Amino acid sequence: MTDDSRESNESSSGGRVTRRGFLKGAGLTAAGAAIVECGVAALDEASAAAGGTKVAGPGRTPVTLTVNGSARRLEIEPRTTLADALRFELGLTGTKVVCDRGSCSACTVWLDKTPVCACMTLAVDAAGREITTVEGLARGDELHPVQAAFVEHDAMQCGFCTPGMVMSCAALLERNPNPTLDDVRTATSGNLCRCGTYPKVFEATLAAAGRVAGKKGA
Repeated sequence: MTDDSRESNESSSGGRVTRRGFLKGAGLTAAGAAIVECGVAALDEASAAAGGTKVAGPGRTPVTLTVNGSARRLEIEPRTTLADALRFELGLTGTKVVCDRGSCSACTVWLDKTPVCACMTLAVDAAGREITTVEGLARGDELHPVQAAFVEHDAMQCGFCTPGMVMSCAALLERNPNPTLDDVRTATSGNLCRCGTYPKVFEATLAAAGRVAGKKGA
């Protein structure tokens, strides 16, 4: 008896599915999905070409990012996150990647002065916007008031959450130079600190607020 006749007899016996039949069916399904995917990709490229839209990827694509006031040209895959572009392409390792899913805010940077999670932002989507990292807060050797206050008030321990905390607190003072304690708590509500330094973070931010308000009032 041949394999095909054996399979036919087994399949017709009680409606059972044989291993060979299952594998054949799975193979046909995968092949069909691949054909459809290729067809959709081809249609997308044809539509983009017809509409004059430039298709990026899947390989490395040139992009210019404005980081801390400087235009930085690099080539990245479209899937590259802003956090990875900053750390691995530009060497700005102050931006930490901890959870890599937008739940801890350790990777917080500013896009046009607005705090965002860099691990959840595609680098290509940040092109044309002002990106500020923790390295860009200082002015030469002069620390930002929040950075200086974090040092003075010992508002850090392991340091993984610290850059994100600093960026969130500094963004608050950009919007509101005279925050209350509740304002600071709200601004850092998305920043997780596993060492539990929240009281020192609040203390440092309120101390920095006095300096920022004094500078703006001078």
